[in-house]
Amino acid sequence: MSIGHTLLGLLESGPRHGYDLKRAFDEKFGHDRPLHYGQVYSTMSRLLKNGLVEVEGIEPGDGPERKRYAITEAGITDVERWLATPEKPEPYLQSTLYTKVVLALLTRRDAADILDTQRAEHLRMMRILTDRKRKGDLADQLICDHALFHLEADLRWLELTAARLDKLAEAVAE
Repeated sequence: MSIGHTLLGLLESGPRHGYDLKRAFDEKFGHDRPLHYGQVYSTMSRLLKNGLVEVEGIEPGDGPERKRYAITEAGITDVERWLATPEKPEPYLQSTLYTKVVLALLTRRDAADILDTQRAEHLRMMRILTDRKRKGDLADQLICDHALFHLEADLRWLELTAARLDKLAEAVAE
């Protein structure tokens, strides 16, 4: 996720302080990975330097002065461009799990155990996500669906690999 573009998009609804941006980000996108304050302020500093935001006002606070940021026309154009650009599909051609299976075979360890352990971990995570989806709002349900669909695809790969383990062992031994 592009944090800079996300913060710019949040500013389109109106000027905000860094604290407000962090809170809005965490509420909408950061359920599992909230932003650190330092990340917000370093990103805002970069956006300011690049002319994508401006400081609309500075207010005294209990600590440092509080800057209120506003998006510029260049920032709006940048968000529009980012939103219109499709994300590159990630084919996962360099999978850590695949590497572990092949290394297990090359070192004469039990690759089936690795697949079984991973299957159990995927199922555990699917149960957690299913529970979260059941209790969550629409946004949380959609995020969980996205993750669940990826985990289901991984499970299909685990089953297929387990079924082909003998052939894979022969292929990597050559």
